Amino acid sequence: MLISFIGGGNMASALIGGLLKKGWRPEELSVVEIDDRARERLSREFHVQAHAQLDSGVAAAECIVLAVKPQQLPQVARELAPHARGKLVLSIAAGIRLGDLTRWLNGHARVVRAMPNTPALVLAGITGLYAPAAVNEADRKSAEQIMRAAGETLWVEREEALDGITAVSGSGPAYVFYFLEALQRAATELGFDAAAARRLALRTFSGAVKLAEESGEEPAVLRARVTSKGGTTESALRELEASAVSSAIVHAVRAAAERSRELGDELGRDPDLGSG
Repeated sequence: MLISFIGGGNMASALIGGLLKKGWRPEELSVVEIDDRARERLSREFHVQAHAQLDSGVAAAECIVLAVKPQQLPQVARELAPHARGKLVLSIAAGIRLGDLTRWLNGHARVVRAMPNTPALVLAGITGLYAPAAVNEADRKSAEQIMRAAGETLWVEREEALDGITAVSGSGPAYVFYFLEALQRAATELGFDAAAARRLALRTFSGAVKLAEESGEEPAVLRARVTSKGGTTESALRELEASAVSSAIVHAVRAAAERSRELGDELGRDPDLGSG
């Protein structure tokens, strides 16, 4: 399958690198990128064809991956529309709904929407995927194969569920980094230098995640197992509960999901037409 990426930023680079590691050949991948330096970097790093013009960049492609910023997608999709016939279009642009994208593509409906997250940059991401009923099984498998180059995938049955994916895993790395910041700060306040505090926080977090993944047990079970009555962990958890940290996290994720829905409304508007 010949794949052309429109936009050569971090996520496109992560996917290209992942695909090459999965066995794709450089000649099967190409990129359309308007920035001269970015094109040179992509060619040098991945040995793929990098084009300045959209029409020449997608001419031979069987699948087009839209990897531009969401605000750029209306114009890019309209320019792409005459060249999209017979091709699978995979959008990784956050917030852009398929109805709006299909409209900008002049009715082209062979489209899959993906919501990756930033750990894809180290090939450890998880991507939510949605496709309407009109997209066949072969195209679904192709989209999944591309996104699995940067981590795991999860299909959803309703497009609205991608707002939840955005809130949980799309924004989720920031929640993890926020907790790591706090844990590292606590370590420094207990007398550890910055390097030791960082090491303690990172290894504690990554080790706990690995234990949760490999044990197969629920987090609540694992938490209870390390919480001895009257011990240090119980004391710490009592403080977290008193501060309603668990509820605050749930409220935060719900706020992110609501903002994702709002952004979908905003990004779907046609500035030149006044509605979307």
